[in-house]
Amino acid sequence: MSDLPAQGAPPAPSSRDALAEMRIRAPTRGNRRLERLLDAVNADDQVKAWWHVSAVNATRRLGMSDHSWVHIQIVLNIALRLARLLFRRGVTPSVVADFGMSERDAEVVIAAACLLHCVGMSIHRDDHERYSLLLTVGKLGPLLETAYEEPERTVIVSEALHAIIGHRRKGAPFTIEAGIVRVADALDMARGRSRVPFESGRQNIHSLSAYAIEEVKITPGRDRAVRVEIAMSNSAGIFQIDELLATKLRGSGLEQHIEVIARIEAEHEQRLLPVFRI
Repeated sequence: MSDLPAQGAPPAPSSRDALAEMRIRAPTRGNRRLERLLDAVNADDQVKAWWHVSAVNATRRLGMSDHSWVHIQIVLNIALRLARLLFRRGVTPSVVADFGMSERDAEVVIAAACLLHCVGMSIHRDDHERYSLLLTVGKLGPLLETAYEEPERTVIVSEALHAIIGHRRKGAPFTIEAGIVRVADALDMARGRSRVPFESGRQNIHSLSAYAIEEVKITPGRDRAVRVEIAMSNSAGIFQIDELLATKLRGSGLEQHIEVIARIEAEHEQRLLPVFRI
């Protein structure tokens, strides 16, 4: 079966129209440097164009789960949620331990990495994390120009770039911030991420498994800092949890701080496909 859009598919919006609706929102909680970064990104049409092309490549051309600016916003909000729960329970960010900076600076590192972690999808799916580095290595400094002076700006840029490359399958992150970005990316797994490819008839393991995830809840844990509860309508969702989330959680440095509980909520599983053909 061809990976190209089916004949008769609705016409794509122009790039300018697609960019016009993009605006990233996240709770900054008075973190002025984080606010400045978000303002800079929301005003940058090149970053938005990268998000747009990444979305076209992932969903329209490859039939994969969503990699649009919506994915970026979800990952950012998940990452900030994880970070604040972890920091509240005494997990020390790497920029605090190693550079004498603050938890708010750690939030900027995390946000910068989340905002640009998959722009390399605009070039190719394979090795897109490395392409993300190539695109953003000269971009992050200007985006942070109003938030930091040197040498702090270079510290933030370097830590964010490490988090970007660390989110790939064998990324081997060695900072708390990179581990948070890695796990947050995997936690964008709920049904909405696969709706377009699934409902257009382009079923594969990515769209099927994501469509089976009903809800992801992130709350303070009792024995660990973070509890992640995942509700599934179908056991196909196990792929998302075992192959994607578990892989990202292992080696993140956060294994001892995050517990994951997944349940199939339906008494009888919803049949996603009557027949699967190869």
